[in-house]
Amino acid sequence: MNDLWAGLSQAFWLLVTLDADLVEITLRSLRVTLTALVIACAIALPLAAFLAVKRFRLRRATIAVLNALMGLPPVVVGLVVYVFLSRAGPFGVFGLLFTPTAMIIAQVIIVVPLVASVAHQSLRELWSDYHDLLISMNATQLQRIQALLWDGRRALLTAALAGFGRAIGEVGAIMVVGGNIDHATRVLTTAIALETGKGEFAMALGLGFVLIALAIAVNLGIHWLGRTESEGRW
Repeated sequence: MNDLWAGLSQAFWLLVTLDADLVEITLRSLRVTLTALVIACAIALPLAAFLAVKRFRLRRATIAVLNALMGLPPVVVGLVVYVFLSRAGPFGVFGLLFTPTAMIIAQVIIVVPLVASVAHQSLRELWSDYHDLLISMNATQLQRIQALLWDGRRALLTAALAGFGRAIGEVGAIMVVGGNIDHATRVLTTAIALETGKGEFAMALGLGFVLIALAIAVNLGIHWLGRTESEGRW
């Protein structure tokens, strides 16, 4: 118990004094995750709106694939990205392996199906309410998508927050393609795994507290958006 309390007190001290390594790792995690989230949302949200308004032969199959990819093992994503970015791979010439860019690519692949699936569920319900109105106005396909994205922005933000929560806690794919290199690709989750293995519980706990705080902040954001929606204040 003494070791536990000593580790907790040291972790708290690291947080209070804003330890340089802790801050660096946290900022790198946020930079990688937020960049991946922006790219993923730019892909997933228009795709979700398109699937809501457009009817085509493979639409149901596409939706089913997106839903299935939500459970895609992250370590498999990391392996695929590793193969493509390795020197023997088709994109090895760019030298992206073991860089933050490789980590962003892996997170985008992981987050896109989640954001697209969650957003599609909300936009499909919204489209059922807007269908007759937009058809009677002779709105083009692009205008319909734009209307859904704007009026469904609350639900889309919730989907984006869910994607952020998935990405910030990712470790498998990040470890494979990033390599957990100090001052280069080390992020919260990989640093926690490393420090725990080294027996440096103070730093591991400090990083863990930051990760928990981010997860709580995301969940509070989703809860607040849900209350805002139910009370009709958006």
